[in-house]
Amino acid sequence: MSSSQRTAIVTGASKGIGLAVVKRLLADGCTVIAGARSSTPELDALIADDSHDPHDAGGGVEFVSADLSQPGAAERLVAAAGDRVDILVNNVGATTSRVDGFLSITDEQWMASLNLNFLAAVRMCRAVVPGMLAAGSGVIVNVASVNAFLPDPGVMDYSAAKGALLNFAKALSKEVGPAGIRVNSVDPGPVATDLWLGNAGVAHTVGAANGITPEQVAENALSSSATKRFTQPSEVAEVVAFLADERLPNLTGSAITIDGGLIPTL
Repeated sequence: MSSSQRTAIVTGASKGIGLAVVKRLLADGCTVIAGARSSTPELDALIADDSHDPHDAGGGVEFVSADLSQPGAAERLVAAAGDRVDILVNNVGATTSRVDGFLSITDEQWMASLNLNFLAAVRMCRAVVPGMLAAGSGVIVNVASVNAFLPDPGVMDYSAAKGALLNFAKALSKEVGPAGIRVNSVDPGPVATDLWLGNAGVAHTVGAANGITPEQVAENALSSSATKRFTQPSEVAEVVAFLADERLPNLTGSAITIDGGLIPTL
């Protein structure tokens, strides 16, 4: 099947990494169902600029409002995709800096983090896997994080959720691999998105709690990396596209780290 005939679902697609993935898959000629709680001017512009009907063979993009913390959202995205989903990109996620430590994290906050950063991907996989099994093919790419194996007390619940996501992805890859379905992940370090650099992002929140500027927080976060810069969303999108490439039929159960050399071990 050529890339122009492939249908993809991207969650958390309205900004940041998700929006970059939508752009990258569109460039490959895919039809993309862009799921998010609400659209953004950037996604609206992308839809307006695209000349294709999203259900034509030439590809296109369609926005579907879906809050993946709620029941039924995954099924709504799959229904919008039509008869077949070839690529699922589980990107949706969020974090809150826990500047007051472990004892300040409530059960409700733990559950909210696990729900969005882990269970949303589980629900999406549950919704697409039956169709992929019937087709005998499919690709699932999870956007995890270096925090999955670099636990940070400042984002303890987020780290735990991303660790669970990697574990789940590996287990699922073993189950569905014989049926022709590949499951892989990408583990970004700090990325130049609102999650890190926005007005309510990690840099501002941690800076305000410690009496330093957001710029200092960002500099500290990059001090152990080799490149000393944030990864761009488009760079993560390139890794996602690589993992989804049909020319790599034996690439499954893997995770690719893109962190500017932040992780010092092999």
